[in-house]
Amino acid sequence: MTNGVTLVRNDDLTDAVDYAYAAVASMPARAVWTAGACPLDDAGNTVAVGDYAGQAERVMRNLATALEGAGANLQNVVKTTVYVASSRQDDLVAAWNVVRAHMGDHDAPSTLLGVACLGYDDQLVEVEAVAVTH
Repeated sequence: MTNGVTLVRNDDLTDAVDYAYAAVASMPARAVWTAGACPLDDAGNTVAVGDYAGQAERVMRNLATALEGAGANLQNVVKTTVYVASSRQDDLVAAWNVVRAHMGDHDAPSTLLGVACLGYDDQLVEVEAVAVTH
Protein backbone atom coordinates (compact mmCIF):
# COMPACT_ATOMS: atom_id res chain seq x y z
CA MET A 1 0.00 0.00 0.00
CA THR A 2 1.35 3.41 -1.01
CA ASN A 3 -0.40 6.58 0.18
CA GLY A 4 -3.59 4.61 0.86
CA VAL A 5 -3.52 2.95 -2.57
CA THR A 6 -3.14 -0.81 -2.94
CA LEU A 7 -2.21 -2.01 -6.42
CA VAL A 8 -3.81 -5.37 -7.18
CA ARG A 9 -2.35 -8.14 -9.31
CA ASN A 10 -4.14 -11.40 -9.97
CA ASP A 11 -2.35 -14.72 -10.43
CA ASP A 12 -5.12 -15.77 -12.84
CA LEU A 13 -3.99 -13.03 -15.29
CA THR A 14 -0.68 -12.72 -17.08
CA ASP A 15 2.21 -11.00 -15.32
CA ALA A 16 3.64 -9.94 -18.70
CA VAL A 17 2.16 -6.43 -18.35
CA ASP A 18 4.01 -3.64 -16.57
CA TYR A 19 1.07 -2.34 -14.54
CA ALA A 20 -1.35 -3.59 -11.91
CA TYR A 21 -4.76 -4.76 -13.09
CA ALA A 22 -6.68 -2.86 -10.42
CA ALA A 23 -6.20 -0.40 -7.59
CA VAL A 24 -8.02 -0.13 -4.27
CA ALA A 25 -8.14 3.06 -2.22
CA SER A 26 -8.60 2.79 1.51
CA MET A 27 -11.33 4.93 3.05
CA PRO A 28 -11.85 7.66 3.91
CA ALA A 29 -10.29 9.04 0.78
CA ARG A 30 -10.27 12.21 -1.28
CA ALA A 31 -10.49 11.65 -5.06
CA VAL A 32 -8.83 13.84 -7.68
CA TRP A 33 -9.73 13.66 -11.37
CA THR A 34 -7.51 15.47 -13.83
CA ALA A 35 -8.21 16.80 -17.27
CA GLY A 36 -5.97 15.38 -19.92
CA ALA A 37 -2.46 16.74 -19.45
CA CYS A 38 -1.15 18.10 -22.75
CA PRO A 39 2.35 18.81 -24.12
CA LEU A 40 1.98 22.59 -23.74
CA ASP A 41 4.61 24.99 -22.47
CA ASP A 42 3.88 27.95 -20.19
CA ALA A 43 2.88 30.08 -23.19
CA GLY A 44 0.41 27.42 -24.42
CA ASN A 45 2.55 26.23 -27.32
CA THR A 46 2.86 22.55 -28.22
CA VAL A 47 6.40 21.33 -27.46
CA ALA A 48 8.47 18.62 -29.14
CA VAL A 49 6.51 18.68 -32.40
CA GLY A 50 6.74 15.27 -34.08
CA ASP A 51 8.38 13.62 -31.03
CA TYR A 52 6.18 11.17 -29.11
CA ALA A 53 8.64 10.67 -26.25
CA GLY A 54 9.41 14.39 -26.02
CA GLN A 55 5.74 15.26 -25.79
CA ALA A 56 5.11 12.49 -23.25
CA GLU A 57 7.88 13.97 -21.07
CA ARG A 58 6.19 17.38 -21.00
CA VAL A 59 2.77 15.77 -20.51
CA MET A 60 3.96 13.90 -17.43
CA ARG A 61 5.59 17.02 -15.97
CA ASN A 62 2.34 18.92 -16.57
CA LEU A 63 0.31 16.08 -15.04
CA ALA A 64 2.51 16.08 -11.93
CA THR A 65 2.03 19.86 -11.63
CA ALA A 66 -1.75 19.56 -12.01
CA LEU A 67 -1.86 16.85 -9.34
CA GLU A 68 0.33 18.93 -7.04
CA GLY A 69 -2.11 21.83 -7.37
CA ALA A 70 -4.86 19.49 -6.17
CA GLY A 71 -2.82 18.21 -3.21
CA ALA A 72 -1.79 14.92 -4.83
CA ASN A 73 1.18 13.40 -6.68
CA LEU A 74 1.92 10.58 -9.10
CA GLN A 75 2.19 8.09 -6.22
CA ASN A 76 -1.49 8.81 -5.42
CA VAL A 77 -2.67 7.85 -8.93
CA VAL A 78 -5.06 4.90 -9.10
CA LYS A 79 -5.72 4.99 -12.89
CA THR A 80 -4.35 6.66 -16.00
CA THR A 81 -5.50 6.82 -19.58
CA VAL A 82 -2.79 7.53 -22.16
CA TYR A 83 -3.88 8.83 -25.56
CA VAL A 84 -1.42 8.73 -28.48
CA ALA A 85 -2.30 10.19 -31.88
CA SER A 86 -1.04 7.28 -33.96
CA SER A 87 -2.04 3.88 -35.26
CA ARG A 88 1.57 2.64 -34.98
CA GLN A 89 2.36 0.49 -31.96
CA ASP A 90 5.96 1.82 -31.88
CA ASP A 91 4.64 5.35 -31.34
CA LEU A 92 2.37 4.19 -28.52
CA VAL A 93 5.26 2.35 -26.88
CA ALA A 94 7.54 5.42 -27.17
CA ALA A 95 5.00 7.49 -25.22
CA TRP A 96 4.22 4.63 -22.82
CA ASN A 97 7.87 4.17 -21.85
CA VAL A 98 8.06 7.80 -20.72
CA VAL A 99 4.81 7.53 -18.75
CA ARG A 100 6.04 4.37 -17.02
CA ALA A 101 9.39 5.99 -16.19
CA HIS A 102 7.60 8.84 -14.44
CA MET A 103 5.36 6.44 -12.51
CA GLY A 104 8.38 4.44 -11.28
CA ASP A 105 7.49 1.49 -9.06
CA HIS A 106 3.94 2.82 -8.69
CA ASP A 107 2.55 0.88 -11.65
CA ALA A 108 -1.09 1.96 -11.39
CA PRO A 109 -3.65 0.47 -13.79
CA SER A 110 -3.62 2.23 -17.15
CA THR A 111 -5.20 2.17 -20.56
CA LEU A 112 -3.08 3.00 -23.63
CA LEU A 113 -4.98 4.09 -26.72
CA GLY A 114 -4.08 5.05 -30.28
CA VAL A 115 -6.43 7.79 -31.48
CA ALA A 116 -6.91 9.66 -34.75
CA CYS A 117 -6.10 13.13 -33.40
CA LEU A 118 -5.92 15.22 -30.24
CA GLY A 119 -7.13 18.73 -29.49
CA TYR A 120 -4.13 21.02 -30.00
CA ASP A 121 -2.10 21.71 -33.13
CA ASP A 122 0.70 19.14 -33.48
CA GLN A 123 -0.36 17.32 -30.28
CA LEU A 124 0.60 13.64 -30.17
CA VAL A 125 0.19 12.64 -26.49
CA GLU A 126 -2.28 13.28 -23.65
CA VAL A 127 -2.61 11.62 -20.23
CA GLU A 128 -5.48 11.86 -17.75
CA ALA A 129 -5.44 10.45 -14.25
CA VAL A 130 -7.51 9.66 -11.19
CA ALA A 131 -5.71 9.98 -7.86
CA VAL A 132 -6.69 9.33 -4.26
CA THR A 133 -5.34 11.10 -1.18
CA HIS A 134 -6.20 11.04 2.49
